[in-house]
Amino acid sequence: MHTSENVNKQIVNLTIPNIISNFSIPLLGAVDTALMGRLESEHYLGAVGIGGIIFSFIYWGFGFLRMATTGLTAQAFGENDAPECGRLLLRATYLGITSSLFLFIFQWHLIDLSFLLIDTSPEVEHLARVYFHIRIYAAPATLCLHAFHGVFLGLQNARYPMLLTIVVNLVNIILNVAFVKLFGMKVAGVALATAIAQYIGLLLAILLFFGRYRSLLTTWNIREILAFSKLKRFLSISGDIFIRTLCLVSCHAYFMVKSAVLSDTFLAINTILLQYINLMSYAIDGFAFAAESMIGKYKGAQDMPNLKRTTRQIFLWAFLFGVVITLSLVVLGKQMLYLFTNQMRLIEGAKPYLIWIIIAPVVNVAAYIWDGIFLGATASRGLRNSVILSTVLYLCAIYLLTPFGNHGLWGALTLLLVVRGVSLTVLARKYLFRSVE
Repeated sequence: MHTSENVNKQIVNLTIPNIISNFSIPLLGAVDTALMGRLESEHYLGAVGIGGIIFSFIYWGFGFLRMATTGLTAQAFGENDAPECGRLLLRATYLGITSSLFLFIFQWHLIDLSFLLIDTSPEVEHLARVYFHIRIYAAPATLCLHAFHGVFLGLQNARYPMLLTIVVNLVNIILNVAFVKLFGMKVAGVALATAIAQYIGLLLAILLFFGRYRSLLTTWNIREILAFSKLKRFLSISGDIFIRTLCLVSCHAYFMVKSAVLSDTFLAINTILLQYINLMSYAIDGFAFAAESMIGKYKGAQDMPNLKRTTRQIFLWAFLFGVVITLSLVVLGKQMLYLFTNQMRLIEGAKPYLIWIIIAPVVNVAAYIWDGIFLGATASRGLRNSVILSTVLYLCAIYLLTPFGNHGLWGALTLLLVVRGVSLTVLARKYLFRSVE
């Protein structure tokens, strides 16, 4: 049996690379925002914000390729079933490549549907379409990278995902600056940089896997990889995660849509403020990713005492970390606005809404950590049921709080996270601790 000290050591060893990895993700978004925020029109900033939301629908919708793969691989690892770990990678990459082909075929329908749902100015729409039709060609690389990240995390290896994320985002940032500043490509440059960086990341992921885990690939037999019972379980879990993710992305997309309805200025302000939320969420998600790896391993090993111990310790670590972030935002929150734009109108317009950013790290901890725990245990039905409830209440809140303008939007978004945290706490006894199923 592991002691609390050993569990803490595992949490730290998995969390630190995940936090470093995750911090580089919003850093990329921050660079995009800073580059577009310094161009002559706020339409460029709005276009990248809207384009990012559209791809959030697409790529977060396929987030099950990482999330389901992490939990299932961690459980196979806990059961000492090495061949199944290899088959899970091939299963997930097969689904990723197949899915990307459908995205290519239906890309025009996707973008047309997006702007039936998103009400924005013609200038922003035109620029967002340019962004979309370039970045969509990164789909195979992006979806396959989901699979590699999931397998590496399931194998209790957080260092490879950290390396991949840092390399991809560093290349992306360098190319962003080159294309936008040197070649004047603006929105098109941001999209092209992202696409190129994703393929470089996929090549690195393949090299890393074959360098250390080649022995896991004991078969290339398509019948074994896509065995009905295994594929059925993978798709069942993935279906629940897809619904969970679709609801969350829809809520964030609706937030941006309602921001655009207020004005292009509020759209730009909220695009900036969401960079704070991204920085915070990706930091705390370092603990959630550690939870996925460790909870999955202990579920696979049928080790309930350590599953419970890990849950307690990760919550403690994450809450303390959230308090530190909140205190940092109290001191530095206003100054950080200047990192994202040099337009004083946007900076002054954003300041009244920083209170929602300051409370977010502590308020949102429960939702993020339970997410990781439920994913590691592949308790996907609980996640699905929680987010459906949260989404319904969020939409009601948006409607009721509309008279309060932008404060109403941020109040509803905060409620979404609070309800997720509370409902998952209630559901944990049924889906995690009564039986590890």
